[in-house]
Amino acid sequence: MLDIAIIGSGPAALSAALNCIQRNKTVKVFGRSLDSSLLFTAEKVDNYLGMPDMNGEEMLNQFYQHAVKLGVPFQECRITQILAMGDHYVLNAENEFIETKAIILASGIIKSKAFPGEMEYLGKGVSYCATCDGMLYKNKTVVLVSENSEGEADVNFLSDICKKVIYVPLYHPVYYVKDNVEIKEGKVEEIVGDVRVKGIIINGEKIECDGVFLIKNTVPPESLLFGLETEGNSIKVNRNMETNLKNVYAAGDCTGAPYQIAKAVGEGLVAALSAATALDKEKKNP
Repeated sequence: MLDIAIIGSGPAALSAALNCIQRNKTVKVFGRSLDSSLLFTAEKVDNYLGMPDMNGEEMLNQFYQHAVKLGVPFQECRITQILAMGDHYVLNAENEFIETKAIILASGIIKSKAFPGEMEYLGKGVSYCATCDGMLYKNKTVVLVSENSEGEADVNFLSDICKKVIYVPLYHPVYYVKDNVEIKEGKVEEIVGDVRVKGIIINGEKIECDGVFLIKNTVPPESLLFGLETEGNSIKVNRNMETNLKNVYAAGDCTGAPYQIAKAVGEGLVAALSAATALDKEKKNP
């Protein structure tokens, strides 16, 4: 079991990881590749103290190399769900389940807004993980909506299980989808149902289905971890970067403006120290 799991791969996540290691905690960073960070594309960064005239890719690589040098382990993946287990948490890392005592959320700006009906039917026909929940829809009709090409592997997997699979790609081009998958392009307007999902409305047309799978670039934090308190699109934290949930912290752009590297790095430090201190206290007073 990890002491602290860090979700994200930007400056806040790397700062948190480095400081967790220095506090002698077992830690792992779970995130997508470095080039998925908004900082990676910055042409010039000149407002971070001591590192002038540097582009975002160079700066992010320096942060990453520093963390690697100190022994921070990384796992490139999407975290699709976090389950509270009483005294610890379980992360679903693309169908690999990892236990951790504490979590630092550093997933950056939440760019994906929830579709109407998404949160209402989450766990009632809406899922973020086809390989986890696909067998629940054996011989049924499902719709998979994807913001990126990663959805193609999931929709092909579902096509071997389900009676009918409809794929709604929100990106271009589509690379490879099996012949028995129906592709439908358009705007997702609403997920509808009563007790459970009954359909999805695309371009004004209702498509009847038993389940809807959503593959997003970023999962809304409140759907990633049930009960997490948010303010608008940001995770609500105090000055110690504590959320409303025990041993769950947040840092960086996911906590709101200003969206600056210095703020992210500082919040990553504070979150790491807060998490390490809390675990030390629990160890002394079990």
